[in-house]
Amino acid sequence: MNVSRLSSDWSRPTRIRGATGAVVLTALLSACTTTQTAQPERTHGRRCAYLAPDVCSMLAPNPDREGTLRYINPNVDWSQYTKAMVSPVTIWGGAKRDLTAEEAQAFSNYLYQALVQQIGTVVPTVDEPGRGVIKVQTALTNAEAAVPVLRTVSMLIPQARVLSTVKYVATGDYPFVGGAQGEIEITDSKTGQVLAAAVDRQIGGGALQTAAQWKWGDVENIMDEWAKLVASRLAALRAGKTS
Repeated sequence: MNVSRLSSDWSRPTRIRGATGAVVLTALLSACTTTQTAQPERTHGRRCAYLAPDVCSMLAPNPDREGTLRYINPNVDWSQYTKAMVSPVTIWGGAKRDLTAEEAQAFSNYLYQALVQQIGTVVPTVDEPGRGVIKVQTALTNAEAAVPVLRTVSMLIPQARVLSTVKYVATGDYPFVGGAQGEIEITDSKTGQVLAAAVDRQIGGGALQTAAQWKWGDVENIMDEWAKLVASRLAALRAGKTS
């Protein structure tokens, strides 16, 4: 009996089962989330629509968040920053083309208020630059609407839900979901020194509570998630957690 061949024959289906199990587990976990990360889309072949080229060139994959690109200045004492100035959110690139003027203004206001609220739980927000004040500048660079009726059917009808999960396993996303991509730059409000920057894209997740919603529901959920991420990351950096 060829022991090495027998070992190989047994290990092959084990590897297959392991890979399949990992995919199924990922699908099950995504079914519990309102949003999920996705690979950022390029604008005219560039990684950044809003960030300056020199800042964009410093971005690298985030090891803690697949798909996100980020830069954190390694020579910054974040504890010295005790206040934050949040600039009005701007709309760039594909998002500006795909939104009406009213929708663009509504999203700008929504994300700005979400950022102010969440960052305000970490440090006080102010309206003027000064010593110990960070400046948070954010841009929405893409926004994709969900398809409300088809989204609901795909999530709530059992047979359609199965097909939606199959699509997720094959492509990494669910059908008829919305999405958004944004860029952020955090600087010293007095010197202009770049402290951190990031590009992030998210799409609607598989949570049942997101099934019945209006067409921009996923985008609003994503902006809420962004604001929470910025605040939690700021808190971690101020506590000395740079990795």
